[in-house]
Amino acid sequence: MADPKGFLNHEREIAKTRPVEERVKDWSEVYQPGSLLPIISKQASRCMDCGIPFCHNGCPLGNLIPEWNDYAYREDWTEASERLHATNNFPEFTGRLCPAPCEAACVLGINQPPVTIKNVEVSIIDKAWDNGDVTPQPPERLSGKTVAVIGSGPAGLAAAQQLTRAGHTVAVYERADRIGGLLRYGIPEFKMEKRHINRRIEQMRAEGTKFRTEVEIGRDLDAKKLRKRYDAVVIAAGATTSRDLPVPGRELNGIHFAMEYLPLANKVQEGDLTVAPISAEGKHVVVIGGGDTGADCVGTAHRQGAASVTQLEIMGKPGDERNANQPWPTFPMLYKVTSAHEEGGERLYSVSTTHFEGDEDGNVQYLHLTEVEFKDGRPEPKPGTERKIPAQLVTLAMGFTGTDRENGLVEQFGLDLDERGNVARDADFATNVPGVYVAGDAGRGQSLIVWAIAEGRSAAKGVDRFLTGASALPAPIKPTDRALTV
Repeated sequence: MADPKGFLNHEREIAKTRPVEERVKDWSEVYQPGSLLPIISKQASRCMDCGIPFCHNGCPLGNLIPEWNDYAYREDWTEASERLHATNNFPEFTGRLCPAPCEAACVLGINQPPVTIKNVEVSIIDKAWDNGDVTPQPPERLSGKTVAVIGSGPAGLAAAQQLTRAGHTVAVYERADRIGGLLRYGIPEFKMEKRHINRRIEQMRAEGTKFRTEVEIGRDLDAKKLRKRYDAVVIAAGATTSRDLPVPGRELNGIHFAMEYLPLANKVQEGDLTVAPISAEGKHVVVIGGGDTGADCVGTAHRQGAASVTQLEIMGKPGDERNANQPWPTFPMLYKVTSAHEEGGERLYSVSTTHFEGDEDGNVQYLHLTEVEFKDGRPEPKPGTERKIPAQLVTLAMGFTGTDRENGLVEQFGLDLDERGNVARDADFATNVPGVYVAGDAGRGQSLIVWAIAEGRSAAKGVDRFLTGASALPAPIKPTDRALTV
């Protein structure tokens, strides 16, 4: 135990963000550089090294949280990094982007603010990079087996790194022009600067992983031909089919899926574009969807100079405390104020869009909505609550419904789907096609980054066993696992 009285002597303290008026003028990460390290030792000391560390179960990766908390408290960054990497290939991603179900499961959180696990994690990995502790780990010998990984998001990258280190020759296929999947083009720069992805890619290249960009399996390369070329295939193509909003006026100009809008802002930061073709500058922006993707749209609109930003959510406003049906240590639905929300805008709950109204040129100008109340689990409009709000740019951030069915990948492989439309798999993450495995959102459905990495690691073990008859790779989860999240 780091400090037996740490949780008594120190209050929870989290990373400080830069002033709003400063950060909305740029695209750098919102946190103050260097603000974490001076407080991390004290924060790590709040960990009680519980006899039953529920934080392990709250995290799909099974991170060894009390262990690296202890090392962080002692400022032994090399050992802390080693324990962190024992279960997580990319802690700099999860430390910035994960909603931290581990903190929801922290035993201290029963009656006190939980340990700042996420902040400790990102401090350890950032220090490890600064100290040169993150180095390539090429395999000692090659197996002679080849694996193709389709998709370069967190699931695909985790599977690829594990399989490369096991000695297989791995090639990652990505349909975009850069590696990273949604990490690259779905996550705004202010949440995670892309330099974190770039240096991981260089590490993986040094280990032997090959990368093929601008190749979409199913369109640019037939899936059956890919299967013949490699000994095994891992499908980690994500759940990229956006949920639509079929209401009158949907065809108007200025209404876009979030994943049509967000990547363009990232391409400006990459230097590909001078100005985003879809921009919020000077416009009244409405974001439909109250989740993290919606918050990303809000923060992006602020930086583009929107005249106003309104975010709509059909569900009611969450509370500040756990509901009775979400007891500790499950992951509760609580009211959350992200950095994007701190920057301004209005959030409307329990509302539903009825239709859009446009001008004579076919451009959206107003969004009509109504308040709703749930009856038998379904939203019902409340009479007399209809109104309209200005909307010159609308982004649909209502989640995703499954993997892409239009590019031919599913049909060309001959994959079975489950009842939710995801690629079906068995306990080893194997599909119905011999030698073809699936990991991440493509098989699980839209989920968290920690689940994606955990699935990539687990699928890699299944592939390794298929290729060699046995595997020493770790497998943190099974496809049916839900850990302590709800």
